[in-house]
Amino acid sequence: MAEKRQESGFTITDRRLFTEDGELRQDVREEPEVPKAAVPVATVPETPPAGIDTPAGPEVPPMPTAAEQQAQADAYRKSSDALDSRVELSGHNAKELEMTFERFLASLYMTAMLQLGLMHQQGEQPRMDIIGARQTIDTLALLAEKTKGNLTSTEENFLQNSLYEVRMAYVEVTNALSRPPQPGVATGTSGR
Repeated sequence: MAEKRQESGFTITDRRLFTEDGELRQDVREEPEVPKAAVPVATVPETPPAGIDTPAGPEVPPMPTAAEQQAQADAYRKSSDALDSRVELSGHNAKELEMTFERFLASLYMTAMLQLGLMHQQGEQPRMDIIGARQTIDTLALLAEKTKGNLTSTEENFLQNSLYEVRMAYVEVTNALSRPPQPGVATGTSGR
């Protein structure tokens, strides 16, 4: 097992200490331990990097300058225009890819339903992520709170209906998970 191979400039060395049978390998070279005094000690900077939480609260990185924001927006628009032209050349309408508030809400709705295991992609088993579903539902609730008074009646209706449905689905799934199995009800296993 302890073999070295030279292929395309890389050296591969098997450094496992045990064989496949779990016995200590005899051909392992012991590497000298680095004395603890030789290990450099990292110093803690007085000011943490941007975005790092401190005991006083999260450190907020400085906002990009107006020029940086404009340059970034221009680069994004140019890149998006190039992608849109490729989509148009493939015979599709680039407008179908535009993000709208309703499409954003629909994506959160679908995400929550997938996380609750109530929807799944064709050919795949449903998977549950209750914590993720709760966070997605809380995101919808946060959007409802923060956008109050700023939505069209159609957007408001869509948001409230989506929030209602995913909350009800969450309650049903969590209640079903917390119920003990009923005696005499098949659980999918046989005692044979």
